[in-house]
Amino acid sequence: MPHFIRRTLLRTAAASILGLTANSAALAQGDWPTQPITVMMTFNAGSGVDVVARLIQEPVSKILGQPVIIDYKPGAAGNIASEYVSRAKPDGYTLVFGTAATHGTNAALYPKLPFDVETDFVPVSPVVTVSNVLTINPEVIKVNNLKEFVAEVKAHPGKYNFASTGNGTGTHMAFAELNWRLGLDMVHVPYKGGPDAITAVLRGETCCIMNQVQTVLPHVKSGKLKLLAGSTAERIAAVPEVPPVAESGLPGTKGFDSAIWFGIFAPKGTPAPIVAKFNAAVQQALQQPQVRERLESTGNSLRLESPEQFKKTVHENRKSQAEIVKAAKIVIQ
Repeated sequence: MPHFIRRTLLRTAAASILGLTANSAALAQGDWPTQPITVMMTFNAGSGVDVVARLIQEPVSKILGQPVIIDYKPGAAGNIASEYVSRAKPDGYTLVFGTAATHGTNAALYPKLPFDVETDFVPVSPVVTVSNVLTINPEVIKVNNLKEFVAEVKAHPGKYNFASTGNGTGTHMAFAELNWRLGLDMVHVPYKGGPDAITAVLRGETCCIMNQVQTVLPHVKSGKLKLLAGSTAERIAAVPEVPPVAESGLPGTKGFDSAIWFGIFAPKGTPAPIVAKFNAAVQQALQQPQVRERLESTGNSLRLESPEQFKKTVHENRKSQAEIVKAAKIVIQ
C-alpha cells in the first residue's frame, strides 16, 4: 500500500477515534449525573458547615435526580478533605464543601499545602454567608456587653482564653482579628470542630467563642450562654438585638466585618457543563421557601452567585485573609 494512502487512512482513523471520544465525553457530561455524587465534608458532623450542607442535601438530590452523599474527612482545619478532592477524578462525582477558611485562610497559615486553593479547584457554587457572634459563658466571665468584656479581659491579662473550631477556621480568624484590633491578651485554644468547641465553652474550659449563630442559639435560649456582639457590619436577622462589634464605639472596631462563607468546589478540570448544572441545582435549592427560611432563621445569608462570581469571591477572600494573618501575626498552634 502506498505510504500516502496509509497516512491518509491513519489520519482518518485517528480523527474518527478523537471524534468518538469527544462525542462520548459530551454525551457523558450531558447525561450527568448518572450515579450518586459524594460531597466531602471538611469538618465534623454537627458543625456549622455540616448543618448548612444537610439543609440543601435533599433538595439538591431531588433536582439532580441522584443521591448527594455527604462523607466526612475532618481534620487539619479542613485540609484533609480538600487534599482528597484536589486529587479526585474531575468527573463531577467527588466534590468538597469548603469555607472561607479552607479555601482562603489556610493558604496563608499553611505555606506547604499539597494543593493550591485556587488553581487546584473549580469553584462550583457558594451557599451562604455566615455571621459569627461573640458568645460567652456568663459563669466564667461576668459581663453584659462588649465594652465590659474588653475591660474585664484587659484588667486580667492572660487569664481568659477563647475557643475555636480549629486553626484557621472562621471562628479562629474572627476572634484573632478582634484580639488584634482591641489589643487583648487572650490565648487561642483550637478544638476539633464546632461541637467540641461549644462543649468546651459550656464546661467553662474557655470563657468564650466567636461562632455561628445556628450552633450557639439553642444554648443561648437555655440561658447557658450569652451573646455580646456580632461579627458582621450589620445586625444579624436571627438575633437583631445583638449589636455588631462595629457599633461598640471602641477604638479599632470601626468597620469591623468578619463574615465567612460556605461553598462547594470540584477538582480542577471538571467540565464546565457539569459545574454549571451543579451550580444551578444549588441555587434552585437555596430559593425553595423552606430551605431559605431555615437558613435565614439561623443567621445565614443566601449566596446566589454563578461559578464565575464565586471564583472572584474566592480570590478576593484569599488575599484579604492573608493580609489579616500577617497584620495580626496569627500562627497555627
